[in-house]
Amino acid sequence: MASGEAPEKNGNGLKSQIIRVGTRKSQLARIQTDSVVEMLQKHHPQLHFEIIGMTTTGDKILDTALSKIGEKSLFTKELENALERNEVDLVVHSLKDLPTSLPPGFTIGAVCKRENPHDAVVFHPKHVGKTLGSLPDKSVIGTSSLRRAAQLKRAFPHLQFKDIRGNLNTRLKKLDEKDDFSAIVLATAGLRRMGWEDRIGQILTPTECLYAVGQGALAVEVRARDLEILEMVSVLHDGETVLRCIAERAFMKHLEGGCSVPVAVSTMLKDSQLYLTGAVYSLDGSESLCETMQTNVKFPMEDEEGPDDDVQRLGITARTEPRAAQAAAEKLGLDLASLLLSQGARPILDAARQLNAA
Repeated sequence: MASGEAPEKNGNGLKSQIIRVGTRKSQLARIQTDSVVEMLQKHHPQLHFEIIGMTTTGDKILDTALSKIGEKSLFTKELENALERNEVDLVVHSLKDLPTSLPPGFTIGAVCKRENPHDAVVFHPKHVGKTLGSLPDKSVIGTSSLRRAAQLKRAFPHLQFKDIRGNLNTRLKKLDEKDDFSAIVLATAGLRRMGWEDRIGQILTPTECLYAVGQGALAVEVRARDLEILEMVSVLHDGETVLRCIAERAFMKHLEGGCSVPVAVSTMLKDSQLYLTGAVYSLDGSESLCETMQTNVKFPMEDEEGPDDDVQRLGITARTEPRAAQAAAEKLGLDLASLLLSQGARPILDAARQLNAA
């Protein structure tokens, strides 16, 4: 089949030989994409999947902090261009890389079961066995995330924080082979997927560091009009992860957050109640607002297709979850953001944005 052709379809949906899957070329991106393809292959043994690696803007710019580049779709744009040109049929992303509003014509067709969303600390070999709290004064911690730095400055005022860029392999190399950093902070999920769990010296609790919106979850992005592909990937939706991430993304969107301001969350689904903790910080962590709200998300599945059956919520199309539950999760995120805005979140975020740009 020529690379520009879409998969063949018959009356029962897809019967094509090849489904083309776009991904970033980094080792972690490949591991994540392989895991998604493996799950799809189990559900659809008649299909063949071809993985196509691409380099994104975010992969090329390695000497500048992500928050300073000011581009929302650093790790996704090239993949979406290939999707638009019909060169691939779906793309796999880390959900936290996807903006809360997708370009027209695209949707998230699956949000896979979330890995541990918390942040982890990896220590320099000479500090193995320590924690952030027990590191010597003025120890330098590497992180390229404003969210992590703002919270950790607050929790561990004796430490210093410095930017570190590059993929996971590069960052670990910078940590191990030089004496610039005493430790670096990374997502637990990425370290686990790479098989480097043994390097984790400390997993940060929500009281120490709330995580990024969507952290630990993988998303499958497709063309919104491509109903067969949408149907095919929808088997990967994990109900709990979908509702948690809708709430988190609604919170972020209403605050107009992004990687250029410190916005953080934590969610939990327990006994039909969805709990969302959300916070905003000044860049140095001296100012912060943090609140928790909850809502009921236990609703029956609507039996017939309703008029809003194809409604995207924060870019996510999930026909596998009750529409009322998704609406409740979205409202929770919106309500919590409104509460923080009423308490003065806007000036904190505006100041952080301006300071970061400067």
